[in-house]
Amino acid sequence: MNIDALFEQALAAGQIGSMAIPDSWGQGRTAFGGLTAALAYRVLRTQVEQDRMLRSLSVSFVAPIATDVPFSFESTCLRQGKNVTQAQASIIQEGQVGVTLLASFGVARESRTGVNNTETPDVLMPEQPQFLPFIPQVTPQFFQHVDLVLCSGSFPFTGAKTAHHGGFMRFSEPPAEMTDAHVIALIDSWPPTLLQQLSKPAPASTLAWNLEFLHPHRPVLPQDWFAYQADTRQAGEGYGHTEASIWDAHGELIAISRQTVTVFA
Repeated sequence: MNIDALFEQALAAGQIGSMAIPDSWGQGRTAFGGLTAALAYRVLRTQVEQDRMLRSLSVSFVAPIATDVPFSFESTCLRQGKNVTQAQASIIQEGQVGVTLLASFGVARESRTGVNNTETPDVLMPEQPQFLPFIPQVTPQFFQHVDLVLCSGSFPFTGAKTAHHGGFMRFSEPPAEMTDAHVIALIDSWPPTLLQQLSKPAPASTLAWNLEFLHPHRPVLPQDWFAYQADTRQAGEGYGHTEASIWDAHGELIAISRQTVTVFA
């Protein structure tokens, strides 16, 4: 089942009931976190006026969302002001909150302030790209739905000294169109930067995630590659703090990601 079909199910579930995520979109004992956040956002987006662009998204992964087990959505508009809307959505599975997110939307306004971003990615698509492979029973199940090309840093569980990585990403099966919901899922598809420092597999997951969208940005094609670069700012005591930048196919910065990651090793 591709991501567009899951979004359609989420829209129906947001109105009349529940849905379940197939195991092919799992990662260990839970569903792929980026997908669960994107599904909750997709439901929430229907409650906000379309001229209000997503500016900031804060996600807490409260509990694992089991695959092939039904869950439902709860969403509400907290406040709609003249320029900004604040809204909240949660995924509820077996009576427990699994994922909750707070989204901030804002209209474009005339302003005397302005800064043009000039930062560009340091990575280039290689002639012979190294894909993060999908290996059944080894890598996350959802890897079969995304193409991740590693250009800097190291592969997970290679005992590397580095704690950064960069490369390119896209869906293996292009969606009908590329929306913010698709981008949310795609950004979270990269493994935590700290996993490359481990010499053998160990559990790790995102605890909290903040994502900022930059506007305006131009439309992109569903099959386009997005550039991604992530750095670890600090890590210790089983937690890591990472920052990432995301560029579209035009070389324009479109999002800034910050994550708190738990590592059980």
